[in-house]
Amino acid sequence: MLFTTSIRQAFARVCNANMGTFTKFMKQQQPLALPSIRAMSSASTPTQKASATDSPTLDMLYGDNVPINAKKDIMGDVYCKVADRYDAVSDMISMSMNKRWKQRFIEQMRPMPGDKMLDVAGGTCEVARRYLQYQDTVNHDTTSSVHVVDFNDSMLQVGRRRMAQSSWINNGRVSFAQGNAEDLAEVPDNSVDIYCISAGMHNLPHPERALREAYRVVKPGGRFACLEYGHTDTPVIGQICRWYWDTGIPFLGQVLANDRASYERLARSVRTFPHQKRFAQAIRQAGFHLPGAGYELYQWGMMVAYIGSKPRT
Repeated sequence: MLFTTSIRQAFARVCNANMGTFTKFMKQQQPLALPSIRAMSSASTPTQKASATDSPTLDMLYGDNVPINAKKDIMGDVYCKVADRYDAVSDMISMSMNKRWKQRFIEQMRPMPGDKMLDVAGGTCEVARRYLQYQDTVNHDTTSSVHVVDFNDSMLQVGRRRMAQSSWINNGRVSFAQGNAEDLAEVPDNSVDIYCISAGMHNLPHPERALREAYRVVKPGGRFACLEYGHTDTPVIGQICRWYWDTGIPFLGQVLANDRASYERLARSVRTFPHQKRFAQAIRQAGFHLPGAGYELYQWGMMVAYIGSKPRT
């Protein structure tokens, strides 16, 4: 309650202190130029593992001319700083809608009894916990499991602490490993029923590699589930959201955590991630089937759910 109150107070300060900036931003705002996923047009076949040599020279996520091979270390440092308060930060960024989004995401996955889920970039176990609760309460299933992979050990430590006293740990239904979404070398081909990644794709230097790895490890007929920040196309709401990412979130980071720079990185990685139409196309190019438009918008596109399947043949 205290933290929620501090969020509201800080956000009010953002609005009051930056109203002139916001008004100017609204007048000057141009349509957002959406980046493409590089190398996607020349991506290899769905089952081919990512090549170490197919990277572009500059980062597609940030547009700041930082060499792409430095991004993993940069984001690793960011998440080390925010790990202990990551879920609180997510609530802050989403204005407390994050939990509802994740619960709806789990329900749309429609997990089946006995499913084995790979939760990539899932260090704090927020999604893993909701998945196992769904299996327990909806499917009355005690055989399903989740393997949590995250490149950041600080995030994994948070997840381990959170799960330490749970029956899921005692029953062997949760396991952890430090690993890279772009090279899941320890995960066998065609071995998981559900590949899940929540708010993780925007941090990756090469999302197309992660998509190819996802296709490799999912069983034929298995599901691909990605929850990611999106782009709001509704003109006025879109302008407000862009102002919030560019100005509001860094300010809140400074007020609540005394760390403006990390929050600027996180906000910029979200703002420059490809539009949901383009990312849905990338998922299909990786080999997955996505029904309809390929995605569902949460809150006008503030968050986007992509849920598809790997063809059986």
